[in-house]
Amino acid sequence: MPAGPRRAKTVDPCDDPDEAAIPGMTLDALVALGLEQNPRLAKVSFGVEAARGRAYQAGLYPNPLVALTWDELGDKTGPSGVNTLPLVTQELVMGRKLKLSRAAAEREVEQASWSVMAERYAMLSEIRAAYFDALALQERVRLLCDIRRYGRDITKTVRSLRDDAKLLADIDVLPVEAELLRYEADVESTQAEKAAVYKRLAALLGLHRLSITKVAGRFEDYSFPDYDAESTPLYVLSVHPEIQQAQWGVEKAKFVVQRAKAEPIPNLSVNGGYVRQNQNRSDDYTLGVSASIPLWNKNQGNIRATEAELCAAMHEVGRVENDLTERVATALREFAAARKRAEMYQSVVGKADQAQNIATEDQRRNLSPLMVLELQRSLRQARLERLKSLGDAWKAAATISGLTIEDNWPPAPTNPARVPPAPATDNESR
Repeated sequence: MPAGPRRAKTVDPCDDPDEAAIPGMTLDALVALGLEQNPRLAKVSFGVEAARGRAYQAGLYPNPLVALTWDELGDKTGPSGVNTLPLVTQELVMGRKLKLSRAAAEREVEQASWSVMAERYAMLSEIRAAYFDALALQERVRLLCDIRRYGRDITKTVRSLRDDAKLLADIDVLPVEAELLRYEADVESTQAEKAAVYKRLAALLGLHRLSITKVAGRFEDYSFPDYDAESTPLYVLSVHPEIQQAQWGVEKAKFVVQRAKAEPIPNLSVNGGYVRQNQNRSDDYTLGVSASIPLWNKNQGNIRATEAELCAAMHEVGRVENDLTERVATALREFAAARKRAEMYQSVVGKADQAQNIATEDQRRNLSPLMVLELQRSLRQARLERLKSLGDAWKAAATISGLTIEDNWPPAPTNPARVPPAPATDNESR
């Protein structure tokens, strides 16, 4: 009986002393690895080679036909009969059919080449988005560890106030204990989610067996790119490879229509050979020309089909334009909304942090531990929401970077204030 999958040894991320020492993989390293190893690009690249092979084959001339015939064998006047040795037949392709076939196939090569570019930037976009997803989860785990550590401290404090000082009742302590349990669950679930994102990132690189344990960097290392809601969609429509691919599809369809219309033009079949007449012992020659007559079959059905395919190819350009416009508009909306939320939550963090400092430093207020706990809860929730918004904004920006065909992305920080620095954790503030 086969053994089941091994269960990974669970390690508390908050108590792992080696986690900080792990260097992690940078975004540039991940992108380079994906471009080098992912079989997606290799597959579409071989598709280009296959299209080139078909284009070369489409223009090749038909081979000659060589025949050897022995007629009238056993004839009384000449038992050896009439021998045609050899009879050579060559088909002459008329109506520029080979040139049109090759021209259509060469347009298919262009389509395949643009598909490689489209696949490349789609993959880059996915790797970048997965990187920032992993980065957000890493920072979320760190923040949740601090929250859980504080939750354990405050739980210990309120229990002491209940059991020793008799200042609190069970009804006061139970919400604190419930909050601690939620922190514990959040740490475990986020850690599991982070491990899944690492596996997905490895799969996007084309190395599903690669063990990724950390990505390098922090959100403060990057500044948000600027994307204009009006000009960005127009730029995407002018440079995106899917547009080029669809336009080359129209060019290919035009040549396919011409090729279908040239099909009724008959090819000539020319033959010639040497004939040995053994009856009268003479050396003769044969020469012939034949051609089909397009009387009933003028390729009408195929012409009609190719004209319909040409119309479909023209409409495909419009469909791709609409699809790209919808994708970039959605990404721009998500980017702008998440970026705005991150900025708003940064203000919330500042207000909550200020309230906490006042409560901590002004002992005359004599706030209860439960009030302090509520202030801490507000502060930590704002930090978590800010972190989530930053991750959402960067994932949307990564999607836009693939649509705008950006290689050097994200841009080098020019204004560090554009991504607000992370607020200090409790340990740092203490």
